[in-house]
Amino acid sequence: MCTGIRFSDGQGHLYLARNLDWTSGYGERVVVTPTGYRPRSPFGAVPEVRHAVIGMGIVEDGTPLYFDCGNDAGLAVAGLNFPGYARYAPGPVDGATNVAAYELPFWVAARFSTVDEVEAALRDVVVVDRPVDERYPSSLLHWIIGDADRAIVLEQTADGLHVHDDDVDVLANQPGFGWHHENLRNYLNVSPEFPEETVLGRAKLAPFGSGSHMRGVPGDYSSPSRFVRAAYVHAHYPEQASEEENVSRAFHTLQQVAMVDGCAAMASGEFERTIYTGLFSSRTSTYYWNTYEDPAVRSVALADQALDGTEPILA
Repeated sequence: MCTGIRFSDGQGHLYLARNLDWTSGYGERVVVTPTGYRPRSPFGAVPEVRHAVIGMGIVEDGTPLYFDCGNDAGLAVAGLNFPGYARYAPGPVDGATNVAAYELPFWVAARFSTVDEVEAALRDVVVVDRPVDERYPSSLLHWIIGDADRAIVLEQTADGLHVHDDDVDVLANQPGFGWHHENLRNYLNVSPEFPEETVLGRAKLAPFGSGSHMRGVPGDYSSPSRFVRAAYVHAHYPEQASEEENVSRAFHTLQQVAMVDGCAAMASGEFERTIYTGLFSSRTSTYYWNTYEDPAVRSVALADQALDGTEPILA
């Protein structure tokens, strides 16, 4: 399971962050793909790298497999688990831009500068169930794609490709984004305001303290509850000015939906936990992250890498 958020610092800079929740990691590292890399794109969807890319993922047979990433133009994308709903094309479709599911984040970040460009390109896209190799079958995902101005959600289901305007700048897992957005109407009563004293008969009842109007915000780890909780915290977090303050904002927000070992078992009996929290900042073209075992936030900047190289860099 996973949760993602997008926001701007009000000065034209994007911050896109996510939790990756699972039972174990994949040996993921920060991966930088320079503009000199020649992609091994199975259907030619990514013929070249227009923008240098940085994010969290793995490299398999020389191919970067990004879980989330951003580029030097200020565009970022994250894939979140979407089982039971994601349905990819079994093979390439004539006349379409066929994007293998594993390469979709890379397709976004390597080729485009803005969400508008991505949305226009998606009119001809089919996401294809083509794994990179037999070790890594296609993950069933949907994606949040953001820049400094807005975010969209991309979902390919049994009835086709759907692009949603993500006006709350949040994404979790199943069900689909439309359901989650509608579900927010169940929480119109919640507020960060301090409640007033209430008169009940002859009694004057004062609140116990701050947070009383948050009653009803769900606290469990299910995807619908995480979406609501993330949307509430994200919407009410004050706009920040500096890079440090915005990095702090992202990590504090996602801490509110982070999963703790031993609290939520999968059908296998294994427990999910937040393997890592990752953040791309377009302000400094930097990727920040921490892990379940090490909460200290680390970073890698694109400017410190050789961006004219020909192979992915494990930073």
